[in-house]
Amino acid sequence: MPPAGLDVPVVFLVFNRSELTARVFARIREARPARLFIVADGPRLNRPGEAEKCRQVRDTIEQGVDWPCEVVRDYADTNLGCARRVSSGITRAFEQVERAIILEDDCLPDPTFFPFCAELLERYEGDERIAQIAGCSFRPTPPADGSSYSFSRYPHCWGWATWRRAWRTYDHAMTAWTVPARQREVLREIEAAAERKYWRHAFSGTLRGRHDSWAYRWTLSCWDRRGLSAVAAQNLVSNIGYGEAATHTDANGAIAALPTRSLAWPLRHPSRVERDPAADAAVGRLCFRRPFLLWRCWHRFRRLVS
Repeated sequence: MPPAGLDVPVVFLVFNRSELTARVFARIREARPARLFIVADGPRLNRPGEAEKCRQVRDTIEQGVDWPCEVVRDYADTNLGCARRVSSGITRAFEQVERAIILEDDCLPDPTFFPFCAELLERYEGDERIAQIAGCSFRPTPPADGSSYSFSRYPHCWGWATWRRAWRTYDHAMTAWTVPARQREVLREIEAAAERKYWRHAFSGTLRGRHDSWAYRWTLSCWDRRGLSAVAAQNLVSNIGYGEAATHTDANGAIAALPTRSLAWPLRHPSRVERDPAADAAVGRLCFRRPFLLWRCWHRFRRLVS
């Protein structure tokens, strides 16, 4: 594996979970990025004690930077919510840098995640077909040709990386979903009716304000221009944030806290830039089908109670 010392900036998205933040930050600390953007949301006014939790999270990072590193702080005084805070933080980072690795406070990366992103950011920097690089991988089997990664239509965002040239296409207003012809084009390659239903519900709900999601907006932005994601052959990032305190990550136990495996070096690159339809179909079946109505009602009840 390449030596420690990361020349790609890291954007670290945090909120109020100090224990998870500390675990993920420990991996960032091992990678020793030369530049670290700390993007922190602020406390909600109706949550007693949350201001202290947010302060603890920020202190955990501030006090833990013990290597040569330029720290850029982007701290919200009040709560912006998931979609606005994440997207505005990434946008502000890309006003200063051309490429970055992006991690949320519950996305625990394998050490090889960082050099994997760094190498592919360099390799595909000028390739407009590639929208991002994903460290989390839900494909059931590795690529048949032995490549270290493959290409997918799904822009997975539990540990990922991208460029300014790609992020500038992010459309928070979801303009594509307001035009029926563009809706049809966005979903054209999805063959399974159940998955098309999932994405219609996801995009429409986000547009109408039911889902406070930047990730659905990013997915739509990528699909609207047919951007591909380079996805690691094996899972490099485990989402450890599932549970009652999670904002969005308690809806699919099949991908909760998946174990990670390190990639071998040197990386083996695919011979062609084209997506793997069979792998995408398998991932669609695993991740992008709406749960049964009874389960959704129970889930909403639990969230209201909590």
